[in-house]
Amino acid sequence: MSIVGDLLGSLKWFTVYDLLLFAINLILLVWYAVPIQKYVRWLDFLPSAGLLIALASVLNGDTTILALLLYAITAILFLCTVKKVVKPVRRIPMPKYRIVRIVLCLLGILPLALSLMLAGESRFNPVSHFSTLSYSQAFVQLNERLSREYPFGDWKKVDWTAMKNKYEPLFQQAEQEKNKDLYYKTLRSYLYSLRDGHVKIMNETLYDDNQVFKQEVGGGVGLSTIQLDQGKVLVNLLLAGSPAEQSGIQLGAEIISWDGKEASEAYRATYWSENPMATEGDQLQNQGRFMVRAPIGKEIQVTFKNKVENEITKAILKAYDDSYETLKKTKVKLNKTDAPVEGEVLSNGYGYVKIRYFLPGTTMSNPDKVLGDKLKEFQAKQIKGLIIDVRDNPGGSDDLVTAMAGYLVNKPKFYEYVSYYNRMTGKFEINANETRIIKPVEPYYGGKLAILINQRTGSSGEGLPIVAKGLPNVRIVGFTSTNGSFGVVSSPIQVEMPEGYVLQLPDGRSLNQDKRIQGDSDDKGQGGVIPDIKIPLNEQTFEDKYIRGQDVELNYAIQALDNMK
Repeated sequence: MSIVGDLLGSLKWFTVYDLLLFAINLILLVWYAVPIQKYVRWLDFLPSAGLLIALASVLNGDTTILALLLYAITAILFLCTVKKVVKPVRRIPMPKYRIVRIVLCLLGILPLALSLMLAGESRFNPVSHFSTLSYSQAFVQLNERLSREYPFGDWKKVDWTAMKNKYEPLFQQAEQEKNKDLYYKTLRSYLYSLRDGHVKIMNETLYDDNQVFKQEVGGGVGLSTIQLDQGKVLVNLLLAGSPAEQSGIQLGAEIISWDGKEASEAYRATYWSENPMATEGDQLQNQGRFMVRAPIGKEIQVTFKNKVENEITKAILKAYDDSYETLKKTKVKLNKTDAPVEGEVLSNGYGYVKIRYFLPGTTMSNPDKVLGDKLKEFQAKQIKGLIIDVRDNPGGSDDLVTAMAGYLVNKPKFYEYVSYYNRMTGKFEINANETRIIKPVEPYYGGKLAILINQRTGSSGEGLPIVAKGLPNVRIVGFTSTNGSFGVVSSPIQVEMPEGYVLQLPDGRSLNQDKRIQGDSDDKGQGGVIPDIKIPLNEQTFEDKYIRGQDVELNYAIQALDNMK
């Protein structure tokens, strides 16, 4: 489709108010730009009509960038022509500065063209105000909206009727018992069942003042665990001086049973998390962190076997208020003062680049240019191969991803279509102006490449692995797939619920060249970018990573590059 066709197609994202304002402003700008001598009285009232429509749109809640742009043009035209309403000019004199007026009117048309370009991403997606309803009524309304507008309902095979039947009685129970805690946990369970990392309760502060969270998992015993591929649950973090250490548990110990259950059963029964667990890999990593959390003061029976011992030992651990230390130590927290991009040439001759997030940082305004400079430096030093590390990368801007990916391709490569729910048609439709194509940029790197990923590589952070997957001489390396939460959050679905909770869900989906959803986990928790080289989590890699402190993923990437011809 042509550029003009794409722009005109953007009208489908306008509200009725937007369409009226666009038409009024376009008519007036064209009329005043053309030196027509004929007087038409009703045109004098169009700016006033536009102002009233803009006011109605504001009262309807539309304060998007798109709408504000149209409001601004409407206000300027009104101020420039308002005196004609009360003092009509029946004979139109040729203006002294006709060229100036024509130029100004044509310049006024440019923001209208800009509004068409922004229409899809900045479209009006109204907040649902359900806070005054009862728990169950608000839930039914929420479920109804999501059944239409949630981008991955079909992809994840969500049965919205079954969801209503399952959760409505629980909300009704919370309502009848006036149980705010049950309401919160039920709301959270419903949202997290979607297994989408972009789904969140915006004003949920777990570590600060969330009493339900603290009551259930506020206590720690000084350790964290992880489950190996064959099912063993091992201690991968041990705090000095903690109840766990004092009881004789050592780093690397196998947990045989926990709180009256076999370790694997207790592991699988864990449901708390900071964020929705989109993929199976993400879930397994997270469950090991929360399995060992408990209410403060609770005594937990545990049986374990240390690595250097053959006998099984029993102990009772008492959970204490550790300020969530084990959770914080097992979750990477990024700081905007950390540079988005850093790199060096390793001692073995390979170039290494760490991309922490795909956004400008406080100390780096153009991460894509920095990456280009690093690649120039690497090429000058004749590196043997390149390793790009996007582990723990939470995402950022898809435009920045495409800019960086330009260094890795020597011809244009498709990145994504973006599809949103269209409120006018009631269907999901592609926003043509947001189609992204990766364009080659210099310096081109076409040598051996390994990309490091993990279960916390999420959102736009998954974009580079998606692009690189399948390219010649590229290997994706990791223990797990990426996070499987590649949805788009341009004008997110927002819902105000009882008890002040504000929900946010993604509003768009990324489609591949075949117009199929890419990157997001499905109904089975499968999704994201699957490693070409999946590192086994066995006793050897556990020993190397958690006991010896080696960077196992990096070592596997180096080995993969060494093995490439």
